Amino acid sequence: MKRRDDIRNVAIIAHVDHGKTTLVDSMLRQSGQFRASQLQGERILDSNDLERERGITILAKNIAINYGDVKINLIDTPGHADFGGEVERTLQMADSALVLVDAFEGPMPQTKFVLRKAFECHIKPIVVINKVDRPDARPEEVLNEIFDTFVELGANEEQADFAYIFASGRTGFASNDPKATEGDMRPLFDLILERVPGPEVDLEKPFSMVCTTLDYSEYVGRIAIGRIATGKVKRGQKANLIKRDSTSNGSVTGVLLFDKLGRVEVEEAEAGDVVAIVGLSTVEIGDTIASPEVTEALPRIEVGEPTLSMLFTVNDSPLAGEGKFLTSRHIKDRLDRELESNVALRVEQAEDLDAFKVSGRGLLHLSVLIETMRREGFELSVGKPEVIIKKIDGVDHEPYEFLVVDVPHTHIGPVMELVGGRRGEMSKMDVKGAYAHLEFLIPARGLIGLRNRLISGTQGEAIMHHNYHDYRPFKGEIPSRPNGVMISMLRGQVVGFALDNLQQRGTMFVAPGDETYEGMIIAENARDDDMVVNPCKEKKLTNMRASGSDKNILLKPPREISLEIALEYIEADELVEITPSKIRLRKKGLTEEARKRSGRSGKKVGV
Repeated sequence: MKRRDDIRNVAIIAHVDHGKTTLVDSMLRQSGQFRASQLQGERILDSNDLERERGITILAKNIAINYGDVKINLIDTPGHADFGGEVERTLQMADSALVLVDAFEGPMPQTKFVLRKAFECHIKPIVVINKVDRPDARPEEVLNEIFDTFVELGANEEQADFAYIFASGRTGFASNDPKATEGDMRPLFDLILERVPGPEVDLEKPFSMVCTTLDYSEYVGRIAIGRIATGKVKRGQKANLIKRDSTSNGSVTGVLLFDKLGRVEVEEAEAGDVVAIVGLSTVEIGDTIASPEVTEALPRIEVGEPTLSMLFTVNDSPLAGEGKFLTSRHIKDRLDRELESNVALRVEQAEDLDAFKVSGRGLLHLSVLIETMRREGFELSVGKPEVIIKKIDGVDHEPYEFLVVDVPHTHIGPVMELVGGRRGEMSKMDVKGAYAHLEFLIPARGLIGLRNRLISGTQGEAIMHHNYHDYRPFKGEIPSRPNGVMISMLRGQVVGFALDNLQQRGTMFVAPGDETYEGMIIAENARDDDMVVNPCKEKKLTNMRASGSDKNILLKPPREISLEIALEYIEADELVEITPSKIRLRKKGLTEEARKRSGRSGKKVGV
């Protein structure tokens, strides 16, 4: 065994929005390896359209920066809990991790999640207290909170003796002084070289590696990405592909090393290198790729099980047909393709052959998949998200989440009332400046639709984060949506005259000129029951004039329904209809007769 001094493999992990990607941007800009044209804009690594729009990292990214004679492989990971599968996998490739913590917020739920995973991988992290240039920054207090978090999570003595540095990714400096306001990133680079060990390798053993991530190319097919565990791999060599229950033979047709923002083809790579291997068409995440003489697989990557599921079905609404991919076969093929790289996803055939039960780590995890499919031209309907119940010792258990809400003192009451009404129990309350910091344990069911109600109940002031905690005994029913809906009774175009009458009874989801159909949900009712209404009713024409008959119609703007809001809003007898250009809400039973058969209809209102 020997230790390589020419390379460092470092993951960057943190809670969502604590500045990972921005910090990497500054490191790239100051490395001196790139032309200005290569580093245009902000969030350079977030190349996916959804990542840029949402301001979050969804997929882990690999880049390489040369600092002096050392190559630093940086792996930027997602910060949101729903993409924890990406974090778990990428940590397998790292020798250390930069743990970023906001200099005001301190350790948050996802910070604890990623730290716990790092400790399980026997990684000794380096703490970067980021955003020290915030006017409300409290870096020294946060440092103490981080130490307490390490102890709480069971860090050993070596891990608890962590290196730390203060930084501002946006301004582009790092320093040992918490009060610093300027400088550059060299102190951070130096700290990485000093405190991150080079990988310990055995070059005498045959080649072996675990496929940690999959990429795909139209030209070469599947590309296996991982860190070489032992030996060397050469382009053109034979290889064994060892799966969970079988072994097959193949050939390595290409070996690529990560270089700057891309990859370069090489003849040979050795243990400790993070590589991309081409040529094994059936490789999957967790498989071992090895020399022909190797027959035993390396330990497979295990990630947490899904906690939330929903039904994906063919869109059978009267307005279906806009998309390019409409059939159950199209949907199945796309989901099968997603399974190749999305390790936290599960897909099962439902009883209805046109439907599939899709399970993931949370609502954001599944909504990103749906939004991606929509942009690719898919058209489908999805049902209400449901948590996955497990039988443990004959008793029903459900997933619980660790929930954190930061809110001004004046809004503590509404938060406690809303969370308590959903079976949440407060475990801690702290004061941080003008904000109160509230911690809860809550059934995952209680989180569905909670974000929107918290925002409404606190006038937009609440900041909410959550993370999977564990499975606990089922806690009983949770109140459903308090309001009913208005259901269109016919197909046609929405008319302003009809909406003028209806808007007094609820909140509209449609505007004049929008297309509607029988069974489509067009508004939220102010009462708790469903109403069947006519949104296409026009003003009757007569040759008589009456007082007030020509009044101006003043319509309130309709409520905008995003995909996440729609998924949180619907009940068990409803669906979200998704097309490339529209998101609509509808009843499963489009006709009143079909809804009566299923047990829920609506009061007919002829307005």
